[in-house]
Amino acid sequence: MFTDIDFYQLSDLFSPEERMIRDTLRTWVEDKFLPLVREYHGRGLFPTELIPQLGELGVLGVTIPEAYGGAGLSHTVYGLAMQELERGDSGLRSFASVQGSLVMYPIYQYGSEMQKLKFLPALAAGEKIGCFGLTEADHGSDPGGMETRAVPADGGWLLNGSKMWITNGTLADVAVVWAKTPQGTNGFLVEKDFKGFTANTIKGKFSLRASDTAELSFQDCFVPEENRLPLALGLKAPLSCLNEARYGIAWGVIGAAMACYDEALQYARTRIQFGQPIASFQLTQHKLVEMLSEITKAQLLAYRLGRLKDAGQARHFHISMAKRNNVDMALVTSRQARTILGANGITDEYQTIRHLLNLESVLTYEGTRDIHTLILGEHITGISAFK
Repeated sequence: MFTDIDFYQLSDLFSPEERMIRDTLRTWVEDKFLPLVREYHGRGLFPTELIPQLGELGVLGVTIPEAYGGAGLSHTVYGLAMQELERGDSGLRSFASVQGSLVMYPIYQYGSEMQKLKFLPALAAGEKIGCFGLTEADHGSDPGGMETRAVPADGGWLLNGSKMWITNGTLADVAVVWAKTPQGTNGFLVEKDFKGFTANTIKGKFSLRASDTAELSFQDCFVPEENRLPLALGLKAPLSCLNEARYGIAWGVIGAAMACYDEALQYARTRIQFGQPIASFQLTQHKLVEMLSEITKAQLLAYRLGRLKDAGQARHFHISMAKRNNVDMALVTSRQARTILGANGITDEYQTIRHLLNLESVLTYEGTRDIHTLILGEHITGISAFK
C-alpha cells in the first residue's frame, strides 16, 4: 500500500479534482502496473497491454483540449499524473510524457487542423503511439548540429539521416522527426509504413529496461507535404517541446524518490540487526530525514512551478531549475535508500535498484545536468556560456 508522503501537507493546496486524479492514478499504478513491472523489466519490454488503460485514464495528452481528444486539464494535473506514473517506473512516465509532451504537443502547437484531427484523438486514446526524433548519435546536447536532412521533392520531402535513443521508437505509429531543410529546422510526421523508415530496438540497456528505446533510420524516406508541421520552422520549435517534457520530469522524479523512500522506511522498521530494527540507529534515521527533507523541497518546487505554468508565467529557466534539482534529489535519494536495504537493495525483489538505474538515464535525457546549469547560469549572469 502506497504511503502518502506529504510532510508539509501540500495536498491541502490542491483542489478536490486534483487530489482525486492523483489518487486514482496512484491506485491504478499500485494495482495494475506494479504487479507487472518486475517481469517486464527483466525482459526489457514495455507492457503494451496497459496502453488502452492509460488512454482511458486520460494521461495521454493531459493538457490537450478536449476538442482534440485530450483531457483539457491543467499543467499541475499533468505534473501530478507524471509523479504517480513514475512512482511506478520511469519507463511508464516516459511513455506518457513522450506521447503527450513530445508528440501531441507539437502537433497541437505547430500542426495543421487536418493533422490535429487525424492524429490527436487516436494518440489520446492510445489507439496510436508516437515518438519524438531529435537526438542523434553524434548530437545530443547540441541539437543544432543535427545531420538529418529533408530536401524538397515532388509533392513532399525526401528525408535522410538517423535518430538515437528514441523512446517508443519501435512501437510508434507516427514519429515527430526534426530535420534541417533549406529554410531551416522543420518538423515532419513520419508514419510507420513510409518507405525508407525503419526503427531498431537498442539492446543491452541497464536503465529504462521497461521502456522501448530505438534508433530511427531514414533512407530517401518520402514524406508528403501534408505531413510537414507548417508552423514548426526553426530550432525553437523542438526546444519548446523539450520544455514541456522537462516540466513533466521535474514532477515525475518525485514519484521515483517517494517510492524509494517509502520502501527504505518500511524496510528499516522491520530489518533487525543487533537485536533491534535498523530504524532505531542514528545513521539510518539521519538518512531517512535527509531523504524526506529533500523530497519535501522538491515537492514545493514542483508545486510552485505548476502554478506558474498554469498562469502562463513559467519560463524555460524555471523549468531547468526544477528538472536539475529534482532529478539530482531523486538520484541521491535512491542511492541512500539502496544503502538502507543493504545487499537486498541490488535485487529486483525490491524496487529501489530499478528506480536508481532508471534515474541515471533521466539525469541525462531532456537536457543533462550540465546543460541545465548553463541555462540557469546564462539567466542569472546575462552571459551565455554556449559559444
